[in-house]
Amino acid sequence: MKIPSTVNQWTCIAPTGATRTRFQEDPQYAEGLYDLKNNVYGWLVPNGSWGESNAGLIVGDGESLLIDTLWDPIYTQEMLDKMASVTADAPLTTAVITHGDGDHFWGNQCLGDIDIWTSQASYDEMLGVQPGSLLLLGKIGRFLGKIPWQKSRQVGHWFAGMSRPYAFDKVIHTPANQTFTGEKVLTVGGRDVHLIEVGPTHTHGDSFVYIPDAKTVFTADILFIGSTPVMWAGPIENWLNALDRLLDMDVDVIVPGHGPTTNKEGVRQVKGYWEYILPLAQKHFRDGVSADKAAYRIVYGDDFPYLHWNSPERMMTNLHTLYRQFRGRTDHPKIPELLNMMRKQALLAHDLPKAQPQVMRYPS
Repeated sequence: MKIPSTVNQWTCIAPTGATRTRFQEDPQYAEGLYDLKNNVYGWLVPNGSWGESNAGLIVGDGESLLIDTLWDPIYTQEMLDKMASVTADAPLTTAVITHGDGDHFWGNQCLGDIDIWTSQASYDEMLGVQPGSLLLLGKIGRFLGKIPWQKSRQVGHWFAGMSRPYAFDKVIHTPANQTFTGEKVLTVGGRDVHLIEVGPTHTHGDSFVYIPDAKTVFTADILFIGSTPVMWAGPIENWLNALDRLLDMDVDVIVPGHGPTTNKEGVRQVKGYWEYILPLAQKHFRDGVSADKAAYRIVYGDDFPYLHWNSPERMMTNLHTLYRQFRGRTDHPKIPELLNMMRKQALLAHDLPKAQPQVMRYPS
């Protein structure tokens, strides 16, 4: 299945010069600021794995709006510095954070005293998404890596590998300072920017950012292109409805939360992923198969067409989230439950030694 990337049609006007990804892989495209035309820019980070998230810049008459920051202030400041050639004559006056995952807002401290918008549900979630959680994950990973038991080392390697590229100790937790519910139109330098809440889906407060005059939409983590989507919240019906909404929109340029820019074929591929696993998950649930076993059975199925996507082990989280939904649960998993789920995901990653990113798989 070919990944529907449109990144080659754009010019990277401010590359970082990075020759490897955060996880030491060959980048599928350059990291940096891309001119998407119509005074809209995308900050694209290959290859779309953990924290390799995208951002955006919308330029109006004398002012600009930023869409999302990155997973730590170091990467965020690098991004803002590269954007300076564009924002020198149109300073940032507004930011929009698409949802409450740290890789989309933990660089907010770099923005200074500007309005930072997000959905109310996203804001509520942001308050509990603290950098200490990822610092703890790294510490647990390093501890487990020292235990002379193979599975502990596998889990420790995966936990530590996720956090290793990022300076979470430098993060000053800075949530948004403006909220909306449903839809909101911001005017930036004479341009209308539409904020469209579609969560709970990936998280509890996901939103699109739509620029009608450019026929461009930033979807955040409703779309992962070439990278396996992960559902922390659900329900799955909301995600499918959000994808249908994208397919109905008058857009030519689609910027996902992770991976290269795409078109509506990319939307259809992500929808196909969920439509593929949903009936299988329902059947396994009805048959009394555990979420753990169901994840393995689906990934190891003879006709599973998504194994080449980055981080296919996220199937473990997706199955656990779907099972919570099937049981009528809408609450967040508590920390012990979440860590256990991530432990199982790490073990599945080790059992997929050819998957990307390679560095997170324990060496045999």
